[in-house]
Amino acid sequence: MARKHYIPLESNPDLFTKLIHRLGVSASLVFEDVLSLDDAQLLAFVSRPALALILVFPTSSIYEEDAVREDAAREDYGGYGGEEDVMWFKQTIHNACGLYGILHAVSNGEARNFIQPNSTLANLFASSLPLNPNDRALALEGSEELESAHAEAAMQGDSSVPDNAEDEVDFHYVCFVKSHKNGHLYQMDGDRKGPIDRGSLLSPDEDLLTEGGLSVIREFIQREKGGDPKFSLLALVRR
Repeated sequence: MARKHYIPLESNPDLFTKLIHRLGVSASLVFEDVLSLDDAQLLAFVSRPALALILVFPTSSIYEEDAVREDAAREDYGGYGGEEDVMWFKQTIHNACGLYGILHAVSNGEARNFIQPNSTLANLFASSLPLNPNDRALALEGSEELESAHAEAAMQGDSSVPDNAEDEVDFHYVCFVKSHKNGHLYQMDGDRKGPIDRGSLLSPDEDLLTEGGLSVIREFIQREKGGDPKFSLLALVRR
């Protein structure tokens, strides 16, 4: 259950980039829009490698029913420490799924190597790593630096923001990352029971925009009645 409420982030690659840089990610990493999953010419505009993807989509009854059905067969995640295949954060902050998507993107895979020492994220991840999911969630809630940076970013978007942080929003953010441990592609959503191994194995030289990653995103979208034009995709890339 959410104990805090944040103003939601706008799905904007420039805004996301400013936020991660403020929190301590190297300027070598930025977010970019992915304008197509199938058009090779449009995909070529995206810088590579793509270290993580954040899918933004309208919440629907179809998605919620699928999530409940899938989670019913899974146990709550209890992983912690350096042996985790991925670092996952349970979401307990309302309307902050954009922030959780960003945290999952930069705390996993190769992106972890671009966090500056002694930065907000470096300190937060170091203190959170040995914690179980519930205590890790509390660590995020208790970070005043994280809350301040998020609040500043949320007010910089082009879209109007809710007058009340407790107002429901219609869009959800889900992150996809490549595990630094086993090369598998994981779906990272703090509202679920834990990280979800989507079964796609990426070789060391494959990023999230190779066919193994794109096929998982296409399948995700197609489950929503053949796709929705309101879906958008951001890639965390290295320039």
